[in-house]
Amino acid sequence: MDQDRAATVETGGLGDIVVTAQKREERLQDVPIAISAIGADFLRSRDIGSIDQIGTIAPNVKVERSPTNKTVSQIAMRGSVTVNPSVLFEPAVGLYVDGVYIAKAQGSIFDIADLERVEVLRGPQGTLYGRNTLAGAINLVTRKPSGELRGSIEASYGNYDMKRVKGTIDLPAFGIFSIKLSGQAQKRDGFIDVVPNPYPQAFLARPSSVDDTNDLNQRSLFAQVRVRPADSLTIDYAYDYSRYRQRPDFAQLHSFNRNGLPQDIFDPNSPGYAGAGAFFPLDLYVRTQRQSSASLDADQLYERLRTDGHSLTLAWDLGTAELKSISAHRRTRWSDALDLDGSPLPVGATQRFTRYRSFSQELQLTGGVADGRLKYVVGGYYFRDKGETLGPQSFFAGATSFQADYGQHTRAAAAYAQVDFDLTDRLVLTGGIRYNHERKDVSRLLVSGPGTPAELTLIDIGYGDVPDAVYNSFSPAASLRFDLTERVNVYARYARGFKSGGFNGETTELVAATAACPSGAIELCQPYRPEKVDSYEVGLKSRLLDNRLQLNIAAFWDEHRDIQLSVFRGSGALSLSVLNAASSRIRGVELEFTARPSSAFTVSGSFALLDAKYKRFIDGGVDVSDNRAFPHAPRYTASVSTDWRVIEGDWGRLNLLADLNFVDSYYTYPYALAAPPSTTQVAGNSEAPSRAIVNARAILADLPIGGMKGEISLWARNLFQQRSPSNFIDFGPSFGGMTLAFYPDPRTFGATFGLRF
Repeated sequence: MDQDRAATVETGGLGDIVVTAQKREERLQDVPIAISAIGADFLRSRDIGSIDQIGTIAPNVKVERSPTNKTVSQIAMRGSVTVNPSVLFEPAVGLYVDGVYIAKAQGSIFDIADLERVEVLRGPQGTLYGRNTLAGAINLVTRKPSGELRGSIEASYGNYDMKRVKGTIDLPAFGIFSIKLSGQAQKRDGFIDVVPNPYPQAFLARPSSVDDTNDLNQRSLFAQVRVRPADSLTIDYAYDYSRYRQRPDFAQLHSFNRNGLPQDIFDPNSPGYAGAGAFFPLDLYVRTQRQSSASLDADQLYERLRTDGHSLTLAWDLGTAELKSISAHRRTRWSDALDLDGSPLPVGATQRFTRYRSFSQELQLTGGVADGRLKYVVGGYYFRDKGETLGPQSFFAGATSFQADYGQHTRAAAAYAQVDFDLTDRLVLTGGIRYNHERKDVSRLLVSGPGTPAELTLIDIGYGDVPDAVYNSFSPAASLRFDLTERVNVYARYARGFKSGGFNGETTELVAATAACPSGAIELCQPYRPEKVDSYEVGLKSRLLDNRLQLNIAAFWDEHRDIQLSVFRGSGALSLSVLNAASSRIRGVELEFTARPSSAFTVSGSFALLDAKYKRFIDGGVDVSDNRAFPHAPRYTASVSTDWRVIEGDWGRLNLLADLNFVDSYYTYPYALAAPPSTTQVAGNSEAPSRAIVNARAILADLPIGGMKGEISLWARNLFQQRSPSNFIDFGPSFGGMTLAFYPDPRTFGATFGLRF
């Protein structure tokens, strides 16, 4: 679905788009994997600049914001997802910006002002991309300095007092240097008005110090320098900076059962009573539709992110080959303070303070033999990171409190190779393999009642106190492509994916201490295993109807084992368990099309069917595979985008754009499908209903203004006010079945004025 695909060629049909999915430039239609790509025109016309906005562009891909946070992503692809956003856990989908790996979900939603292309690769990409591309990879490719004077500036204003300024300047080359700068700043009021707390402070409820939440306050800068000391050598340096200072997504109370709570908190004569139980009528605050106002118990409520990265890419043309080096260093500082119950009562309040940094180095050699029948990619990769989080928690007006801290180091290295060989003029065989080696360690501190006379250290494990987790893996891939005609080909592919194992540093599960595990924290003494998948895929790629229709179809069958399932535990300190207890079969069909029936009208879309089933799920020694939900795996997804050039003249042109995205209902946690809610979490309590979201835009473009091109846009997102929740947190029976709901943004609309030169 790419407006760039609709570029006019001599036949009046669709133009080609070039991708670098396999580490070299190729036509999208020649790559024997399921891949979607959108170009700069589509991205700019839809105002897409971060990954949370691209979940509609590819089938079987769903991008959500993690519950409570706007800068943390939750990417699901072909039935695989990492639910927990902690820096301890690895994503199932690899995210890359200009070849640099963005390793963690925290801080992964940030704006890039000048994208050239987005590539979404579905299915395991372990051979060329490595660990943690179990389900696929997303490449964000920026526009590089051109050495020619060009630029743009635009200003937007919308409802909720939204204000944004965005600009790009590409400077003329001076000597061997070319420079491009881009950035933006935006602010918006919150979607949820915070109204006065109805409970007096004498009852331990605190008046909120904020007047709204779900607001936006962001700034970003992207600086690029290209150096050409010789025709055969290109050096690209890039620096990106993003800062967010805002309040988090509202945690709306969706369900609650007071009778499920421990009764001692309601008994003034019991040790567990803290003056809170007498005023916990939380049922009064349960809402099944989106709220626009709320009363909160929060003297602190914020989400803050500061992330910056440096990358240096050297590309040396050797004639028949190219040698490339990609070096990168990234830092993230992220924190939040949350009212976790969506009410004016002091049920749950948490904070997280995360610091993370990473370094990566990759060397690639790409080339081919003289006759062009054999092409190759070989390379090596090194990666290290360190992430730590401090987490104070308070529940039931301070009746229970914890200090829950954790951290992890990772060291990883890999070597890979892939070869394409033209067996005949119409038959191409591809084979590759990657070897990964990595090592992880962990730290964990869990203190009950910190700073009180009852303070008790439950877990205290430092780096090196438990043996490192060490993983080695081979990720092979093979494909066969056959060109039926010049514009139609079919392919078959096998690939193995690998998602790293590790330590569950959030654990609170304790057993009797042993010599093998002196702390009793069994999930720290026994790290969870990597998840692996064997994927089988067949596909067809075609250009039809005199090059006016592009139709691509893929069908896949994935066999997963040792699935990493995060099971949230709402008892004591907020924590989870990571289970390797499951194996599954996931299969599906994906269809994508782009049609240009006339030079003025382009329509594109996709449809996906997903069928996920556990083959084995051991819980408490019993196989419960028929009674567990697959998280974030909707059975159907579909999207349609249209672009109609209504009129065009010397004065400019008018385009009308509309986008529809449909997502079938899906569960958000791997809980029991049927069980007594008094004993465990039930998946249906946190099931997201199906939803359809429509965005629309009218664009007056190419308006001649003093030697520049002007543009005026009127736009609306979530035009028809979709009100279904998209994510949940289920605290389980120990919190009275308290479940929080999180919603997509309400309808927003506004206008944008821009100039290009």
